[in-house]
Amino acid sequence: MVKVMKRIAVLSALCCALPMLLAARSEAQTPHAGKLIVKVTGFHDTDGNLLLLVRSDANTVVAKQTVEIDSKTMTAQATIEDLPEGVYGVFALHDANKNGQLDFDGVGMPLEGYGHTNNPEKRMGPPNFDETKITLGKADMTFEIRLIYWP
Repeated sequence: MVKVMKRIAVLSALCCALPMLLAARSEAQTPHAGKLIVKVTGFHDTDGNLLLLVRSDANTVVAKQTVEIDSKTMTAQATIEDLPEGVYGVFALHDANKNGQLDFDGVGMPLEGYGHTNNPEKRMGPPNFDETKITLGKADMTFEIRLIYWP
C-alpha cells in the first residue's frame, strides 16, 4: 500500500509539473519581440516626411512607418516595435513630396534622399540586402542611417 501511495504522489507531482514545463518550453521557443530605434540624419530640408521600410529579405516588407522631420535638428527618429528576433534591413526615404516612393529624374538619378542600415556608400543602383542586413536579438537595437542625396 505504501508503494502505491508513493507512485500516486509521484504521478500527481509529474502531472502538476508537466504543464509548467511545457509552458516554459513554449515560452523559450517563442521569439522575443524587440524594437528597432532608427535615427535618420542628413536631411537637406524638412519638406515632406520620412518613410521607413523594414524588410526581412530583399523582397519582403514586414513593417512600414512614416515620421515627421524635426525642423530644429533636421533629423527624424522612429521606433519599430514588436519585431521578432531575426535579420532585417531598413530603407529610409526622405519623401519630400509625400507620394510614398523614391522619385527619379529623366536619366534615372534619385531626386530625394535615401539611406539603408549599415550606411552603404553612394553608388549607381541599390545595395544588395546582405550589405544592409542587421540582426535583432533579444535586446532592442538603436542605429543611425545617414541620407544620401545626388546633386
